Amino acid sequence: MSSSTRKKTLLVKNAALLVTMDGERREIKHGGLFIEDNLIKQVGPSDTLPQQADVILDMAGKVVIPGLVNTHHHMYQSLTRVVPAAQDGELFNWLTNLYPIWARLTPEMIAVSTQTAMAELILSGCTTSSDHLYIYPNGCKLDDSIHAAAEIGMRFHAARGSMSVGQSQGGLPPDAVVEKEADILKESQRLIEEYHDASHGAMRRIVVAPCSPFSVSRDLMREAAVLARQYGVSLHTHLAENVNDIAYSREKFGMTPAEYAEDLGWVGHDVWHAHCVQLDQHGIELFARTGTGVAHCPCSNMRLASGIAPVRKMRDHGVPVGLGVDGSASNDGASMIGEVRQALLLQRVGFGPRRHDRTRSTGNRHPGRCQGAQPQ
Repeated sequence: MSSSTRKKTLLVKNAALLVTMDGERREIKHGGLFIEDNLIKQVGPSDTLPQQADVILDMAGKVVIPGLVNTHHHMYQSLTRVVPAAQDGELFNWLTNLYPIWARLTPEMIAVSTQTAMAELILSGCTTSSDHLYIYPNGCKLDDSIHAAAEIGMRFHAARGSMSVGQSQGGLPPDAVVEKEADILKESQRLIEEYHDASHGAMRRIVVAPCSPFSVSRDLMREAAVLARQYGVSLHTHLAENVNDIAYSREKFGMTPAEYAEDLGWVGHDVWHAHCVQLDQHGIELFARTGTGVAHCPCSNMRLASGIAPVRKMRDHGVPVGLGVDGSASNDGASMIGEVRQALLLQRVGFGPRRHDRTRSTGNRHPGRCQGAQPQ
């Protein structure tokens, strides 16, 4: 076999403790991993693994855990942390203060902010991240994020967000930052055809992701779902983030956010929604029945006073739940291991004591299901 076709191998050995987070919650003393072509082939005590590999990492005295998965982010917001005018508002006020700043983004800013966000995530144990980019001023494209991510080397789910309903049509964003819906669908299709990799263990996937019920039309949501399912890619949006979000949905559409999602075809194993802080009992049962995922973002929810998401109830009903740091403008950071801790503490505040290992699994065992991905 030539060197160009030989599979590259990595041996991780001698970990003081290897935490598998598998169905049996195995924790292996002196454990290790054997990896071939970026896929884990064997897990077990170090003396049961192949002893030769292209790269060998001796983890003596260290704990090894699975990489954390970030299911919701807006990486461009790495450039707009701690903006004074946006410090004290809830979601809608916070957004209206920041839209004019984000309207000045450039392609270079998108690239730099993506790499900044990814570096911060990697340093906190994250190995896979999604990014929901929904604003494209001054020639910005999702390609800017994709190329920046490739240089970092993180496994990346690039979500092509969009906004199409501006203030003149009853939406929240300024008209200057919205796009034509035909252009949104055309660009989403181009990105899927050019970049999406559906193979097992793929390092890059494209997600179709209109921003929110208060910034896109129902027609766009329907057409986006049709497009995504035509190509077999996942769907993502914001839903039921706070009480104003609920009020907007009832006033504009005459239904709850969960009913809105169901009506437009936005439920199923290929869909995950960010936040769902105010998801009602019907919504929880709907998501559980259809396998619809939720990205829980506790730091952002606290920062914007959105409430405490009923994560325990979701998990008890079987809703796939993952963790997300959300954008740094509503988090002021992007630590995944910190998000795991905050998720645990916030659920204890809202719903009483909770086992720490169940929260930890939300960070690295369940997110694949949450994002519509097959376990890898």
